[in-house]
Amino acid sequence: MKIGLIGLPSTGKTTFFNLLTSEKAETGSGKTEANMGTARVPDRRIDFLSELYHPRKTLYAQIDFIDVAGLVTGQDGQKSGAGKFLNDVRVCDALVHVLRAFRDSVVPYGEESLNPVRDLENVETELLFADMELIEKRMERIRTGKKITKENQEELERLEKCYQVLEEGKSMRDVDLSEEERTVMRNYAFLTEKPRLAVVNLDEEQFKTKDYPQREELVALCQEKNIPLLEICAQMELEIGELSEEDKALFMADLGLEETGIELLARNVYVHLGLIAFFTVGEDEVRAWTIPQGISAKEAAGKIHSDIERGFIRAEVVKYKDIYELGSMVKVKEKGLFRLEGKTYIVEDGDIINFRFNV
Repeated sequence: MKIGLIGLPSTGKTTFFNLLTSEKAETGSGKTEANMGTARVPDRRIDFLSELYHPRKTLYAQIDFIDVAGLVTGQDGQKSGAGKFLNDVRVCDALVHVLRAFRDSVVPYGEESLNPVRDLENVETELLFADMELIEKRMERIRTGKKITKENQEELERLEKCYQVLEEGKSMRDVDLSEEERTVMRNYAFLTEKPRLAVVNLDEEQFKTKDYPQREELVALCQEKNIPLLEICAQMELEIGELSEEDKALFMADLGLEETGIELLARNVYVHLGLIAFFTVGEDEVRAWTIPQGISAKEAAGKIHSDIERGFIRAEVVKYKDIYELGSMVKVKEKGLFRLEGKTYIVEDGDIINFRFNV
């Protein structure tokens, strides 16, 4: 899964990227190439299981992040460099809008004022226009073809329906399509259909008071567009990252925080994509495996190795909450909470699974 961090220059995208991936990409406006890196998804369940088993290796779930170069607004109001921006966005499975609210004279802002609502709408509009242009070109190709088949006509009708919704300023997610139609349309990789989150980058005072320009309007806009909104202070996250674990815990307790903003962002991206994790445990390795919600035990086995899926016999399943509450696998089995499941069992988030197979 590739998650794109998008927005205007000087919003803090690259700072968030570095915090998430532990990369050291250069910050500041002017870059034209995207940065790429991998972030681990913090998970206290993995922490507990690692303490329980003391494995040689502990592996968290991971997400690939792409720090897309900022969308630049030209003096004439037209977007410059939009083609490169859109190409980088197309390869992403989901998008995180990074919006600036923080005040910092050292980091100048190219816009006339701090206005996260305007900035979100600017980027959303660019995605919208790209989808409209894609539909226009495809409809023109169909209409000017030598022969319009029945399939072409059905496609044209679907595209016209989509175009009408986009003309209203809505996204592809708002189009009334059947599951079959949406599957067919997926080949277009519409930008406004990608799952999206928004992160407003605050300064420390704004974070503490939860007060910044256009906050009410931004919350309302994100609710209207069904975009989850997170409020994070990148500068404070940098400071937290430099503290010892003891000082970090005290600092966060003083602010009333249970997890850092970066942990919150990584977890929300994971959940918003409809992903879950199951675990494999042992003295050699404790590991989180990422799968889409709703897949079977046999399919989940294939995530580990194709041979395990091919020779699947059964899955030995323990619920995380049971081992957490009882403290050991032995006690879980004594309580009769150790279950054998077949290949059609739907894996649930937090399942601890040992696969039996024969090839």
